[in-house]
Amino acid sequence: MTGTREEPDGSIKRRSVLASGVALASAAAPVAAAGPAQAAAVSPGLGGPPGPNCGSVARLMAVPGGGRGVDWLREALQVAVELELATIPPYLCGWWSVRDRRGEAARLIRRIVGDEMYHLGVVCNLLVAVGGRPRIKDAAPRYPGPLPGGVRTGVEVYLSGLTRSFVRDVMMAIEAPDDPLARERHPSPSIGDFYGDLMRAFRDVAPHLSTDRQLSDRIGSDELRPVGNLDDVERSIEIIKEQGEGTASSPADTFQNDHPAHYYAFAEIYHGRQLRRSDRGWHFTGAAVRFPDARPMARVPAGGWHRPPGQVRRLLEEFDGIYTDVLDALDQAWGDGGSRSLGTGVRAMRALEGPAVELMETTIPDAPGNYGPQFRPR
Repeated sequence: MTGTREEPDGSIKRRSVLASGVALASAAAPVAAAGPAQAAAVSPGLGGPPGPNCGSVARLMAVPGGGRGVDWLREALQVAVELELATIPPYLCGWWSVRDRRGEAARLIRRIVGDEMYHLGVVCNLLVAVGGRPRIKDAAPRYPGPLPGGVRTGVEVYLSGLTRSFVRDVMMAIEAPDDPLARERHPSPSIGDFYGDLMRAFRDVAPHLSTDRQLSDRIGSDELRPVGNLDDVERSIEIIKEQGEGTASSPADTFQNDHPAHYYAFAEIYHGRQLRRSDRGWHFTGAAVRFPDARPMARVPAGGWHRPPGQVRRLLEEFDGIYTDVLDALDQAWGDGGSRSLGTGVRAMRALEGPAVELMETTIPDAPGNYGPQFRPR
């Protein structure tokens, strides 16, 4: 590990993807409590029908170690596919809504979108490695709704343009750390809890890992590579956990490079300041992070936009058609389509921005705000 680079005023210049740990309670996103019965319930997540292997994370984590075999790994990894996919549409909406992409906030969100796409690729490779096949289109969520698998019960994920409340209630809530110093311990499992149990199961089961149908590609700032042994598995899962939540020790810890973990990047946007160390600990009092001017995309209601005008309806259909093509191509990529299908999916994903931005610039009649994409595959 290397030391964190700091500015003369003591603020962190840039922190590791595997960085950040303790944060003030004021930085944590508010998360509603849930009772044990609610946390243990099977939750399809995000308002849609259950995915093909959709299960409760709490139920999976309640299975004793001796009962966690290859079938358990396959089911858990399909839930991981659903979780990673569920984060991408809200983050994309936040990023697309920003008018000036040159600012710090836009740069942070864009990097996180790339990271989440990489995470999706990683869990798909892991699922293929243990003999499964990712079902990506079937896992596509409907918004608004809870996160898949029953993690973070009480958090409602919705689609909206970038606002401070959206950053706090959706972005920070999804990525909130496990560390009890960073927030009050929540009764339902976090994404980090889930990935920790997944790694322990890989160690205990030590399954045969096949590299057939795993994919290699550059996704965002990361290199997707096949996993061939348990060291590869551990490295991949650690990156997913720490890119999202940060380490469980200190924001001074760094690993590999100098980006803030997702939770702390979103927190810097929310607080308008970089995280800074002082004699009293870590505070968001560093260099300014200007909250960007954003297109006023309204929150997409349950069931989608009601009776939209003809041009809006055509844009929604165009967007959802491209989104369907993206999901179909990704399904094929980890089936037998390989890198060619993955490339097709990536190119289609780039084409989503045009109709999305046009929707975000169209005013809703007789209601505040503008339209935006619904992410409803056909």
